[in-house]
Amino acid sequence: MEVDYRHIKVIGFDADDTLWVNETYFRDAEVQFAKLLSQFETENKIDQELFKMEMKNLPVYGYGVKGFVLSMVEMALELSNNTVSNQTISKILDIGKEMINQEVELLDGVEEVLKQLSQKYKLIVATKGDLLDQERKLEKSGLLDYFHHIEVLSDKKEANYSKLLNHLEIKPSEFLMVGNSLKSDILPLINIKASAVHVPFHTTWLHEQVNVNQEESKQYKTIKSLKDLLKILQ
Repeated sequence: MEVDYRHIKVIGFDADDTLWVNETYFRDAEVQFAKLLSQFETENKIDQELFKMEMKNLPVYGYGVKGFVLSMVEMALELSNNTVSNQTISKILDIGKEMINQEVELLDGVEEVLKQLSQKYKLIVATKGDLLDQERKLEKSGLLDYFHHIEVLSDKKEANYSKLLNHLEIKPSEFLMVGNSLKSDILPLINIKASAVHVPFHTTWLHEQVNVNQEESKQYKTIKSLKDLLKILQ
């Protein structure tokens, strides 16, 4: 099935791992955390248990670094049977601060693509996570001027996107979402009859991994680099 992009008015970009590197820092933090708590359990087991803790806490804390740090602290208390030292808790907080203060590393071709597309389309950032953190990263990135505004969604399901389109006062056929997560950036969009383009990143969070059937895969395009977006929107 050939996807028709002629009616697109607004393009939404996921932020983390679509515009800039993000998941790599979470993986590095998980490694640091597992080493820090290795006296209580094997590093592999700590990694598995931390993921379970994050999933349990998602409805409470939502997405982003702050919720991740709180899950690490709770996991440290649980693994140590509440005997973990103040020094270790302090090191966990330092891991979180280091993640928040990371320099923003743009992915290949991002600014070139946004510069060209912003001349023809209204561009927005549609992302999950902590509002303050995402705004900070967008400011650091130097990309702020290309976007009409930033939408931080509590989740990225059909209902969230439908609400967003109502807010933008556009039809699903007039919206294109671009992102690295099939679960969050692609499948919900094709389910509400909007368009989506998948730009895979080399690392995907376990929570975002899904299997796609053949029928679904025909309803969106996958590109290797954001720069390929210019070819399909010409």
